[in-house]
Order: sequence, then C-alpha cells, then structure tokens
Amino acid sequence: MQRDYYARTAPSYDAAHVQSVAETEHDIALGTMLGLSPHYGLNSFLDVGCGTGRAVGELRRCRPDARVMGIEPVAALREVAYTKGIPREAIVEGDATSLAFANDAFDCVCAFGILHHVRQPSVAIREMLRVARKAVFISDLNNFGCGSIPQRVISQTLNAFHLWKAFQYLVTRGKGYKYSEGDGIHYSYSVYNDYGWIARDCQFVHVLNTKGMGVNPYRSCSHVALLAVKHQMGNSAEGAK
Repeated sequence: MQRDYYARTAPSYDAAHVQSVAETEHDIALGTMLGLSPHYGLNSFLDVGCGTGRAVGELRRCRPDARVMGIEPVAALREVAYTKGIPREAIVEGDATSLAFANDAFDCVCAFGILHHVRQPSVAIREMLRVARKAVFISDLNNFGCGSIPQRVISQTLNAFHLWKAFQYLVTRGKGYKYSEGDGIHYSYSVYNDYGWIARDCQFVHVLNTKGMGVNPYRSCSHVALLAVKHQMGNSAEGAK
C-alpha cells in the first residue's frame, strides 16, 4: 500500500517532502553525516529507501571522490531521481529488509525518514549493519518526543512499562499503522526503540536532535539522527588511505 502511495504521488513528491520546511531535520542530519565522514573514513555510502535521490545527489555533489549508491523499491520515484541527472546505475531497485549486497559492502549505510514506514524496522537496521563496514546512520522520528508535554509523559510512561505496542494496537484497531495523505502509511516509531541492541553491536553511538530541543532528546525531540560506529576507525588520516 505504501509503495502504491509513492507511485501515485511521485510527480509531487519533492514539492511535498524534499522542498518543504518539514523536511529540514533530514537536511541537518545529512549535513552532520557528511561532516563526520572524513573523521570516520567513510568513503562509500548506500542510501536505503532513497526516494527521489535527495541524499544520493547531495552525497555525489559534496563527495565526488566517494562511491555512492541508493536503493528504492518504487520505480516512479527512481524515475524522478534519474531526471535530476543521477545515473541509473547509482539508484537501483531494492528492499530495505533484504539488501542485495554482500557483508561490509559499503563504509556507511544510511536511511533518511523511511523506518517509520517499515513494518519491521529492526529487520531493516540489521540488514544495514550487515552491509555496513564501518557505520550506520539513521535520521527518523522519535514518537516519544512528539506532542504536548502531557502527551509525551503518557507515551513515555507507557513505553517504560512496555505497554506502547499494546496501546498502538488498540488506537489503530489492530492494524498497527495509520494513514494520511501527507505521509501514506506510517507506524509509530522511534530510533530509541532499536538503540539498545544497536549500542550492543557497535562501539560508539552518537545521537543528535534534528527537530525540537532539550537536554534529553528522547523526552523532548520529535526527530533525531543516530550514527552508530561499528569499530574505532581513527580520524581523517585513516579515511585518506
């Protein structure tokens, strides 16, 4: 259903998402990933669910020395990307939950705003970690930091008592997802849902608030970015090898 939604809205996708103020959080995230890439020696990138190629195009522009690819399951979105001058071999068909790449195929595997559209985001992240040699970068929602203070307190309390999934099952009448014309099918998601096991699998995890502010992003920020580094890679000198 979500792929059908994207196919139908592909001609207006950039106007509704990429060029809107609402998407500024992903621009901040992308800039952060680009800025940190020399420090961690990230010289090849795979963008999962790359849509119309915003991140792929920016990576190719800012890092012409890097190998950059994207996967996107919706043909109509890929066609929009090609009209921007992105080569067809740079964006190919693919599924986030079953990446057709070998282990450690890219230095960094990234995803911008797609995991809240995936029924099993943990499966997608495990695939990202498998294909990533050095790091995984995620920019997405933090549903526990959305809404008013009372709403956040309620959602965070439910999550603390492991009742959030049951609550979502009730409010969605068993579907597990909601639908809107602005975003299609979307699930209640937070990058913090997967933080624990990502931290166990990686040596470093950096979290950045990209929308909202506060001492604790989990409690007060609706969007966050997460950089999970598998192993200490040194600084830019290692990246220049």
